Amino acid sequence: MKLWSKGFEINKEIERFTVGRDREMDLYLAKYDVLGSMAHITMLNSIGLIADDELPQLLQELRNIYALCERGEFVIEDDIEDVHSQVELLLTRALGDMGKKIHSGRSRNDQVLVDLKLFTRAALREIVEETKTLFDELIAQSNATKDVLMPGYTHLQIAMPSSFGLWFGAYAESLTDDMLYLQAAYRMTNRNPLGSAAGYGSSFPLNRQMTTDLLGFDSMNYNVVYAQMGRGKMERNVAFSIAGLAGTMAKMAFDACLFNSQNFSFIKLPKECTTGSSIMPHKKNPDVFELIRAKCNKLQALPTQVTLIQNNLPCGYFRDLQIIKECFLPAFDELKDCLRMCAYIINKVEVKRDILDNPMYDAIFSVEEVNRLAAAGMPFRDAYKKVGLDIEAGNFTPNKEIHHTHEGSIGNLCNDRITALMDQILKDFHFERALEAEEKLIKGGN
Repeated sequence: MKLWSKGFEINKEIERFTVGRDREMDLYLAKYDVLGSMAHITMLNSIGLIADDELPQLLQELRNIYALCERGEFVIEDDIEDVHSQVELLLTRALGDMGKKIHSGRSRNDQVLVDLKLFTRAALREIVEETKTLFDELIAQSNATKDVLMPGYTHLQIAMPSSFGLWFGAYAESLTDDMLYLQAAYRMTNRNPLGSAAGYGSSFPLNRQMTTDLLGFDSMNYNVVYAQMGRGKMERNVAFSIAGLAGTMAKMAFDACLFNSQNFSFIKLPKECTTGSSIMPHKKNPDVFELIRAKCNKLQALPTQVTLIQNNLPCGYFRDLQIIKECFLPAFDELKDCLRMCAYIINKVEVKRDILDNPMYDAIFSVEEVNRLAAAGMPFRDAYKKVGLDIEAGNFTPNKEIHHTHEGSIGNLCNDRITALMDQILKDFHFERALEAEEKLIKGGN
């Protein structure tokens, strides 16, 4: 079944090539296609294109299809082109010609646009929730290890004293910036393209504000040409937010792999969270962090993939955009998996508490001594030279008492402020509007 069929058969090889993985990818969108259709036919009823006695029947059957999707039982049959065709087919089987009325005033172009927007805002909400879980684990570890010193590095050379409180807390604060990027992506996503049809609107007197409200969008994509131009752009914007979050996790995973090695031995993973070697019986490999690093590095390529597919397309729809689904839709599951695994393993990490007792780290306290001499009245450059010469002559004896008090330092992590910042960002998403609107459509009622 093809919604565009004109009574002739298309070449089977052409059909195979043009459909590609669309049936597989459209399963991600199925329940959102149903939600979009529920809002659309409710609006069609308000302008007289769906009869009052037809609307309840159509809505109930769409709710039945939605329940199929929720149970994982929705399938796109082999001879059906896409999710839109399958939903319409199921309606027509159940309700006859009444099911064919739901496509009035829309195109598959704006249908897939709204499906992608609804899917993406729901997926972003799940990413935000998983990110907050990881954030909480990092803050908890930061607070628990705030007094445990470790070396800080520049150029992979020992530099100044740091702490595990700082290390865990740094990645927690990094997630607040990532969350701001996710919020921007969510806001750009949460605009309604339905009613733009094939990109040039419709002669039907569509009420686009009504579908915007029914679906819980913040606003609509007003210009119908821009609504169509937004396909690919929305995915690219979201992909950049995904890449930012993936970059934070990839960097943290690299640190963890380094610190877990015997040469560093700063942290220890529980043996049940490691893997072994088929030839070396002593091995306990940090494969979890290595795979998080690899998967997150792959996710950082997503904006480039999306950009290169849609980069040189003029305005209007082109089939090229179909291919974006193949890299974009599965990315959310991979990112969620990395976030969950990262949160789980961070919770299990054990830190070594006496690292800086080793004399090999004595020089790391040189800046503390320079500052002590400068505070006592010696010019900073003279203090710097004196300590440097003492180190070269082997006469430097470190004072390992650390007294940092300024905001964000070893002695004043500001984790309460970082947590407050994260809480405010989360509050500003306003997920409740979309959730309440979807629940009304699914359950019915006002």
